[in-house]
Amino acid sequence: MLILAFDSSSKTASVSILRDKAVLYDTVINKGLNHSEVLLPAIDEACRLSGIQLPEFDLFACTLGPGSFTGLRIGVSTLKGLMLATGKPAVGISTLAALALNVDQKEKIIGSIMDAGRGQVYLAYYQYDKDGILNQLEAERALDPQSITDHYKDEVIYVGDGAIKYADLLSSLSAEKNKIASAEQQFICASAVGILAIEKYFRNDLLDLAKFVPVYLRSADALPKKTNLPL
Repeated sequence: MLILAFDSSSKTASVSILRDKAVLYDTVINKGLNHSEVLLPAIDEACRLSGIQLPEFDLFACTLGPGSFTGLRIGVSTLKGLMLATGKPAVGISTLAALALNVDQKEKIIGSIMDAGRGQVYLAYYQYDKDGILNQLEAERALDPQSITDHYKDEVIYVGDGAIKYADLLSSLSAEKNKIASAEQQFICASAVGILAIEKYFRNDLLDLAKFVPVYLRSADALPKKTNLPL
């Protein structure tokens, strides 16, 4: 199975091509540009370098959120366009779940934490089961990092740009139990999106082209700002 996976939910963009779980191409782009300028060219470049054309892919996958509102809309629009152009199926992946795959210590609880701006973070906890499947332990949520509690008995490894930004706060809960993944692990890799997509595909958990939308977790940033101008 050939999979084209991509992410545009944060400051970076990422594109990957996989044959089953073997990664054929993987890149993370951090140029400080709008994702509308880099995502499609990055996909074109991935296809060119791998020698694979869009109609040859069996499955497309993209992060649906949480993350940057603009970035998520660009990713979802791109995914819908690929589905329309090729007629191929697609899978949506949680940004926080893809981030959790950066941690290879499968016996630990993984806290995926992204900086959400406005003094908030996006957070979810994960743990691998005995079959090596990543399971979500709590619902994804947006919250004040000050409200994060030390409520797990097992060691938690926090990963993501939110973990780097609030490392002192997380460590103050319990330096022995709460660890911070390295700064290099904070970027979302599209190869992780592709690997998670395979599991969803075989569960027949596919996206409905007409219905799927980004997962924002909060609505305030998506609403237009109120003004005092007359109607």
